[in-house]
Amino acid sequence: MKKLVHVVGAIIENEKNEIFCALRSPVMSLPNLWEFPGGKIELEETPEQALQREITEEFNCTIEVGQKVEDTTYEYEKFIVRLETYQAKLLEGIPIAREHADTRWVTRENLHTLNFAAADIPAVEKVANEKSSSENLK
Repeated sequence: MKKLVHVVGAIIENEKNEIFCALRSPVMSLPNLWEFPGGKIELEETPEQALQREITEEFNCTIEVGQKVEDTTYEYEKFIVRLETYQAKLLEGIPIAREHADTRWVTRENLHTLNFAAADIPAVEKVANEKSSSENLK
């Protein structure tokens, strides 16, 4: 039976209405695919706590977690992923990749140009078709 891995991802938007995306390194599972940054939820952590911890550990910055955007379960060849994605706001620092091969700030219109991991695709499509968070505040 395949192992279920429960993970979270942050949809971090900057003041230019660009979304922060991270490229998984060749040594990670699902290598060389783009994702919304995040990671595994540890025992006794809420998804929001896990997301804040993962972004601090992997990108050396602090975020505020907002509302849930998507909750997707996807079966890969060797495991099953449940990915919860949340809107997030950068509070402190500039994201610096510690484990990922690359990072990019991408406009909603250009999200489809990146080769995202399959579990991220429903959130990518939802975000690409939404107005930016700053436009939603108008």
